[in-house]
Amino acid sequence: MSNLHRLRSISPNVPGGWDSLRGSLAKTLDVMTREGIALAASEAAACNYCLAAHSFVAGNMAKISPDEIARDREGCSSDPRRQAAIPFAKALMETHGEVSDAQFATIRETGWTDANIVETIALTAQFVLTNFMNNAVQTPIDFPDIRPAKVN
Repeated sequence: MSNLHRLRSISPNVPGGWDSLRGSLAKTLDVMTREGIALAASEAAACNYCLAAHSFVAGNMAKISPDEIARDREGCSSDPRRQAAIPFAKALMETHGEVSDAQFATIRETGWTDANIVETIALTAQFVLTNFMNNAVQTPIDFPDIRPAKVN
């Protein structure tokens, strides 16, 4: 059991709520996009625990290259479709959800539907939850070391 799961289990209600959200959103965007959003959100939140966890998952389970993981953390992607969603997620974090009309136009120009955009927003919010939990209590990292997040 990871340290995040131990933290969540302190409250009997948190695991069920988080697992329900995660389970529903795991059925939406592809795994590479979901992990890219997680990495961009975690970098923006300066959450070293989540960066370590999602870097591990991205590399080992989603088979995302180290170069792409680095790009995702910066809020970019080498894939044109993900290049729309990942910066959008980063902008959500940086603006506290107040993205511009131009940012909406950019994501739509690459074929993202309104449903995809709402899913991107929901995924970003899901990662905010774990970013905040881990940053608040400074959860000990139990994944392979990575370079720390940039301080915002």
